[in-house]
Amino acid sequence: MNPDPYDAVLLVSFGGPEGPADVLPFLENVTRGRGIPRERLVEVGSHYHGFGGRSPINDQCRAFRSAVEADLKAHDLDVPVYWGNRNWDPYLSDTVGEMQRAGVRRVACFVTSAYSSYSGCRQYRENLVDAVAEAQAAQPPVPHVDKLRHYYNHPGFVEPFVAGAVDALQRLAAAGHHGVDEVRLVFVTHSIPVTMNEASGRSADTEAGAYVRQHQEVARLVSDGVEAETGQRYAHDLVYCSRSGPPHVPWLEPDISDHLATLVGEPTGHVRASAVVVVPIGFVSDHMEVVYDLDTEAAASAAELGLGFARVPTPGTDPRFVRLVRELLLERAAVERANDETSGQQVPPPPRAALGRLGPSWDVCPAGCCANPRAERPALCGTETEVPTHPPATSTLTP
Repeated sequence: MNPDPYDAVLLVSFGGPEGPADVLPFLENVTRGRGIPRERLVEVGSHYHGFGGRSPINDQCRAFRSAVEADLKAHDLDVPVYWGNRNWDPYLSDTVGEMQRAGVRRVACFVTSAYSSYSGCRQYRENLVDAVAEAQAAQPPVPHVDKLRHYYNHPGFVEPFVAGAVDALQRLAAAGHHGVDEVRLVFVTHSIPVTMNEASGRSADTEAGAYVRQHQEVARLVSDGVEAETGQRYAHDLVYCSRSGPPHVPWLEPDISDHLATLVGEPTGHVRASAVVVVPIGFVSDHMEVVYDLDTEAAASAAELGLGFARVPTPGTDPRFVRLVRELLLERAAVERANDETSGQQVPPPPRAALGRLGPSWDVCPAGCCANPRAERPALCGTETEVPTHPPATSTLTP
């Protein structure tokens, strides 16, 4: 196993407050430039204060980083794992500076978002270009940055959801909910503006609407996996949570709580299920949208409706998900070695693990993909013009 040309991995995450005093400044970071009223930030902040003013996401990133480091070492890969956030400490700019001081030359970024969209991909790439530019201005050279591909249909992401759904079905059966006529699989992801979905994946060579299309594929893959394990085909739906935009802006629907009401006959009177298995396929760990929007709000809605409710864990530190990082790192390293025209070697392309009909995603985002809905901005890890990084001799950046 050869990680060359990479000498580091960078875990790129969203970030979250570590205590009550951090909540409002964190939310201001997240929403800066979007004109969100302060009273709305205070309202959202109450969700965090209900959990001690602390998001679980940073602790989950620490645990995931430790698990990835241990997995790499167990496979004799001497590759350090760094961690940087978009919206809270440790900030990406500080982490890029840390790598720069450590002499890191080329880093593979693993983003804690599995799908294509502006908020789930390009916005991270914009933050990376800002962090690299800041380090470049302070003291060049800076590490060359590559982003590992989208992994929504990788076995290491899908299989933990399958196992969790089967376990949830068994828990519901023990509570008296049996069979395909009673239980429904409800797949949940973060809602985004309809226009953002329409721009996701869109470029001169790629079809738009990737965000919804990719989630639909994962819902189908998990449903297929559950059928293979149980011998039963459960009906399923894709729904959304965590809508945060103004009411006049269309976002993806239905909301999970609204959808639960339709399953027990409100407002139609037609009962479609007596219990649900909630599968949070839009999330890699149990952060605030999961523990509040699903475990608190949606669970309360289900209880009021008399609906059985079992929530599937997110991948978190599941060994299959941890292994996914190593596999993507080695896959991309092989691609870069094959593309290195200076090596003089003909290297066959590596195998790419991907389930289902859509196949593996691209390594380098095409120009215009997942466009910024407010203003055009530069971004790393795509075919647009980027901030020069080190070492320039092996850069594949296209102006």
